[in-house]
Order: sequence, then C-alpha cells, then structure tokens
Amino acid sequence: MKYIFILLVMLSILSFSNVSAQAQEPSKSFVYKTGDPTNWKIELDAVTAAPDNHKILLENDKVRVLEVVLKPGEREPIHHHRWPSVLYIQEAGDFIDFDMDGNVVFDSRDMSAPMKFPFTMWKEAEAPHSVENISKTIPIRLIRVETKN
Repeated sequence: MKYIFILLVMLSILSFSNVSAQAQEPSKSFVYKTGDPTNWKIELDAVTAAPDNHKILLENDKVRVLEVVLKPGEREPIHHHRWPSVLYIQEAGDFIDFDMDGNVVFDSRDMSAPMKFPFTMWKEAEAPHSVENISKTIPIRLIRVETKN
C-alpha cells in the first residue's frame, strides 16, 4: 500500500508540475547517449551494478520506480537504464556524468544558468554511464519512474 501511495503522489506531482517543470528543464546540452538497450549487458542494470545508489520503491510489468541518491563527493559505478524514464530531481549540486569510456557526457558547471530544484524531465533509455556528485555538501536525490515497453 505504501508503494501505491508513493506512485500516486509521483503521478500527481508529474501531472501538476508539467508546465512549470518544462520551463525549468536544463538546456539542450543535457543530452545523453542512447542506443539499443538489448545490446547492453544485463549486469550493468542500475539496480544490479549500482545498488547503493538505486533502490526499488515499486516494480511491476509496467513501471519500475527508483529512489536514486548520491552522497556529496560520491561517484556511482557504471550502469544503464534500459527503459525511458521520468525523473523528478529533488536536489543536486554540481555533478559530472561520464560515458562508459570515461568521457564527459555532461558537466553541470557548463550550464548557462543554475538548475532550479525540484524539476521534472523526460529521458530516453540511457546507455552505460556513471555520475559523480562533485558537490562537497549537497546530495543528489531523485525519483526515477522507468516506463517498461
């Protein structure tokens, strides 16, 4: 019952905040590599490869809801997200996202304006990557609703 309540709250937040969230969405530089999830190693699934950072709140045949947390200064292991997702980003300081080869995919310090939290965004499936929270004081906290095909 607790998880159904969480999902209903998330869906309410997403539906009521859609207009304002779009206005706060980061610039188009916030682009991640995708690709064919069927080619990604199953052992690199976020919950398996980075279990300290990804906690399942609810999973069924339609969605998987994850709580994602990175402590200040923490870098999570390489992992992927094989399904498209809605992210409700509650808080974050500066962070860097790396691809599987260690190349910088996104550095929040390169944005023209700071992100305003909380905000909601859509992401396609994400190829293997790793996020490093470079803030010394602010954790990265978000809820990720993965939509299964």
